[in-house]
Order: sequence, then structure tokens, then C-alpha cells
Amino acid sequence: MNEHDIRKSLSDLPLQGLRFYEQTSSTNDVALAWATDGALDLSLVCAEEQTRGRGRGSRHWLTPPGVALAFSLVVRPKPEEVSSLPLFSALGALAVCEAVESLGLHPEIKWPNDVLLNQRKFCGVLADAVWLAEKADSVVLGIGVNVAPASVPPPDELNFPATCLESEAGRSLDRLSLLREILSALLYWRALFSSDLFMLTWEQRLAFRGQLVEVRGEAGEGRIGQVEGLERDGSLRLCSPGGSTFTVQFGEVHLRPVV
Repeated sequence: MNEHDIRKSLSDLPLQGLRFYEQTSSTNDVALAWATDGALDLSLVCAEEQTRGRGRGSRHWLTPPGVALAFSLVVRPKPEEVSSLPLFSALGALAVCEAVESLGLHPEIKWPNDVLLNQRKFCGVLADAVWLAEKADSVVLGIGVNVAPASVPPPDELNFPATCLESEAGRSLDRLSLLREILSALLYWRALFSSDLFMLTWEQRLAFRGQLVEVRGEAGEGRIGQVEGLERDGSLRLCSPGGSTFTVQFGEVHLRPVV
């Protein structure tokens, strides 16, 4: 990919800025700096390679050159979106699902921000907020997608099974077309952000629905429950083995199926 081809492919989308890098540390870090320097709503940062791509917490996201998608979108929250900031990760994940479904695949969202195929992760979404005092000035929505086999990290670097789109689809894919499909879906669902349809569509794509999972927090404490669905605020609703319902809020949570 190069900047000229990206601009041509995305020319009919209402983006307000584009910065492309052959190599950068992290598209989210670049976009955060741009956001604090006045980037407009829907300004896009893309990179062929990330040297310090970020996942949730302190985890690293591998982005070798030429085999993946790594991009971050600056979003200036509208007044009606401010109360739903935790849902931006779901917005990105839902957009990826819609784009991948057009390839004949069946992705699922591993709550709250990973996208799976056949219970293997191929996409991660990271939403970072920029605050001015108590006001959310912007959200940077970063999305990383494993496209070609070389984008999948070695097994000893994984904390969850991983895959890539080309392996699942059984054919080579055009990354520019995929980028365009994801951004188009993201714009569509942003117009329906936090609506009943948004929540229902997200819930329908939840991974592990009806299955027992272990939810483990940063401190190491764990709970087991059957995934039931979502609460209106996007929290995950589960049923414990004893039959009581409990919810998991947004935060650093590790969710795995119980084998």
C-alpha cells in the first residue's frame, strides 16, 4: 500500500485527513498526538509496519510490513456519543465483522474488543480517549487485522490462539479493499451508535454465547459463568454455575472458554 492508492481507494468516504507511514511505532500513538494537535473528526492514520504496536494493557501487537492492516481513526465524539465512550471498541469490532462477512466468513466478537474466526483471533481493537479536564475531546480508534499468514505471531508470543483472513478464506485478499469495507461499515454503524439495533447486532455476534467461560481480571481473580448476552451499557452478562446472574464491566478482563 502507499498513500496515493489509499487516497484513491477512500476518495468517496468523508475522511477529513490522512497520514500514511511506511513504518511507525504505533498508529494509535501517532493519532493521539495528531488529535491533541487539532486533527479533525474522521482523520485517519495508516501504516505498513508498526514497531511498537499496542494491544490492551501492556501487550504488543505485531504488524510486519505488507501483510496486515494497521490504522487508527480520530473521532471527535458528538454530544449524543459522549455517554457511550466504552462502546467505541465495539463499534470498531462490529465494522470489522461486517467487512469480513462480505468475504463469506463468519466472525465473532470476543468481548469486548477482539474479533475471532473459528475461535482464533485475527483482529484487535484499541480505543484511547483524549481528555480535556473532564471532557472527552477525542477518541482514537485503532484497528489491527491479520491479513496474510506472515502477520500471525509465533506460537510462543500468543496469549490466545491466532489466525489470519487469508488462511481462513483460502485465498489472497486485497488489503485496500478490506480497509475501505471496514471504514464504510464503521461510518454506517456510527450513525446508529448505541441504538437498539447497534446493541442487538453486537450481541448477535458475541463469541462463546451459551458457553462456559472464565473471566479473569488484572489482579488474577477469576469467575466462571455462561455467556448470556449484553447489558444496555455494553457490559457482559453471565450466569454462574450456581444460577446467579452477574455482569462484567469494561476494563482489563481476560475471557477464555472453559475446556
